[in-house]
This record gives sequence, C-alpha cells and structure tokens, in this order.
Amino acid sequence: MLRFVLAGTLTLTALPAVAQDEKEVSCGYQADVVAAVRQARLDRVREAKVKETVLASDPAWPVKFNNAIPLVTPWIYEMPRKDVRDNDLAQVWKDACLAQ
Repeated sequence: MLRFVLAGTLTLTALPAVAQDEKEVSCGYQADVVAAVRQARLDRVREAKVKETVLASDPAWPVKFNNAIPLVTPWIYEMPRKDVRDNDLAQVWKDACLAQ
C-alpha cells in the first residue's frame, strides 16, 4: 500500500495544483491514466511503448494528464503481473489521491 501512496504523491506533485473542489475530478483522471497503463501492461505492451500506445487510444482525459503516464508506468511495470491483474489499481490510486 505504501507504494501506491508514494506513487500517488509523485504524480500529484507533477500535475498542476487544483482547487479542493476539483480534486475528485483530477483524481478521477489520474485513475483513468493508471487504468490505461495497467491495461497496456496486461496487453503485454513493452514499457518503452506505453506512452505511445496509450496516447494512440485517444484518451478522454485532458492533455495535461498525459504527463502522468511516464510517472505511473514504472510503478505498474515493476509489480508482478499477478498483482497488476488481480488488483483494481485505478481505484487504489483514486483512493490514495483523494486521501492526500
């Protein structure tokens, strides 16, 4: 769980500051990024190609959240595939983000 919180903190500091009332929206977009990177991992996309692959899918989040892709990719790719497969990383991320 500590990994999740640390990774969330890294991404939150890398993204522009948002008003408290926008926090849930921002955390939702961050969770969407995590879900996309997780899916790339499950689809066996090479780590070096994740950003390109995710962006090619025309994600719905605002462009500024693309900056989170290279931050969450190593976090997801260093986990055992079983953990990636068996856990809702997007929800874990969103919960940690909202707790900040």
